[in-house]
Amino acid sequence: MSKAKIKWDFWSTITVIIMAIFALFLVYPLFSLFVSGFQDPQTGEFTFANFAKFFEKKYYYQSMLNSFKVTVSVTILSILIGAPIAYFMTCYKIKGKGLIEVLVIISMLSPPFIGAYSWILLGGRSGVLTKFFSNLLGIQMPSVYGFGGILLVFTLKLYPFIYLYVSGALKKIDVSLSEAAESLGCSSVKKVVTIIIPLILPTVLAGALLVFMNALADFGTPMLIGEGFSVMPVIIYSEFISEVGGQANFAAAMAGIMVLITAILFIAQKYVVNKKSFTMSSLRPIQPKEAKGVGGFLMHAFIYSAVFLSIIPQLTVIYTSFLKTKGSMFTSGFSLKSYQTVFKNAGRAIVNSYLYGIIAIIIIILLGMFIAYISTRRKNILTNTIDSITMFPYIIPGSVLGITLLLAFNERPLLLSGTATILIIAFVIRRLPYTLRSSAAILYQISPSMEEASISLGYSPVRTFFKVTAVMMLPGVLAGAILSWITVINELSASIILYTGNTRTMSVAIYTEVIRASYGTAAALSTILTVTTVISLLIFFKLSGSKDVHI
Repeated sequence: MSKAKIKWDFWSTITVIIMAIFALFLVYPLFSLFVSGFQDPQTGEFTFANFAKFFEKKYYYQSMLNSFKVTVSVTILSILIGAPIAYFMTCYKIKGKGLIEVLVIISMLSPPFIGAYSWILLGGRSGVLTKFFSNLLGIQMPSVYGFGGILLVFTLKLYPFIYLYVSGALKKIDVSLSEAAESLGCSSVKKVVTIIIPLILPTVLAGALLVFMNALADFGTPMLIGEGFSVMPVIIYSEFISEVGGQANFAAAMAGIMVLITAILFIAQKYVVNKKSFTMSSLRPIQPKEAKGVGGFLMHAFIYSAVFLSIIPQLTVIYTSFLKTKGSMFTSGFSLKSYQTVFKNAGRAIVNSYLYGIIAIIIIILLGMFIAYISTRRKNILTNTIDSITMFPYIIPGSVLGITLLLAFNERPLLLSGTATILIIAFVIRRLPYTLRSSAAILYQISPSMEEASISLGYSPVRTFFKVTAVMMLPGVLAGAILSWITVINELSASIILYTGNTRTMSVAIYTEVIRASYGTAAALSTILTVTTVISLLIFFKLSGSKDVHI
């Protein structure tokens, strides 16, 4: 299939155009990033000095060690929380299961920096819980700042990835395997260790990589709650911003190191999963049984506690957005003043988020459908290359992507820095994989005979695609597009690098309001973003006909 000759037609033209788009907006910027990392800031000559500086100074290489400390800890904790919840929810009848699943997905799809901001309101130096325990009970709460705070926010935000992956894997396990083990005298614990865990291990590794990448790439959470605990995205951002007047070669070198780390981890995970993976058809899926006795009570307590803690950020921002404020402090009584201030001072940011998001999603849908079609129906060297390249942004940290685009398009003939265009390009490149994967998945379910029948009736291949194939693909495409939309409007890491006063988005506005300690307006903006996310999620459930989100 891959050696088939390329016939020049509409799809050949589309293939070349898409290849050119990714060469210009992804391959060239990444090349510019690596070249810039090897350049001397003053002379522009080739040098290893930028990389030497990173590994020589403890301040810099410590940030990499800190990043690994955070990501490894978060990944382990997410598995320890997410995998048991998935097992309990699949194998037992848990009360309120439908609501729990929706709350878990909402907590996962809302931006992590909102979680950081909420925990500052709750457990910060002047936080609600801090004051309550200190004034009434005389208990000094542990600090939410630093490593512990980052760990708390990331774990509660990212364990749902493990939950979703493991739930999907458990639904494919045939119950006859468990029955056979039980007939041979296996206890419940031994059955889980010897059968269930080996079967779901490849899926756990896939989910673990996603957790690891998200924790490694996030900028907003450690910036807001880290307080001296420096991680790589924050150091890269700080160095880049401080060097914007000249050439940000050192920041580019660090960003290059980060891309290399994520690429190696991605390839290693793929290798392990491919070695361990297998297919299984579940003729008799696991049937949930009643959760009785002390075990049932502990199961419910564990699930409810984890879900409640993970949804606290959303509840906190919604509640505090209606409180009266005086400077950075909340006072007694309710008011809509925060919303009035937001619509007066940050109305442009709200409009920008929706406008850029809609434009990005239209482009994502078109690209997603075209790339899915050429990579599944017209396989050749070019289409296989495009399919691989389009998934690469999945593992590139947002701040790094922002820097690559700024370095590549900061001068003529293609001067895009400071424009809305560069933000939209970042959104499209970074969030296309969601729509692409759902488009390809539904295309595999559509028989080519449908297209062949249309062509035999006189329709051209192009007209057949738009009139028949595209229409049949639409439900799956739109489901993926809504996930892309949710992640686009919540995007901070790339936006914080690329925005200007005229192009800032809601995420950037929330971040800047928190930095200024304008907690009321930050809460109002966060609530608007959260409500948009929830409405989008409900539309996704309606279109997809299920309550499962496939990442």
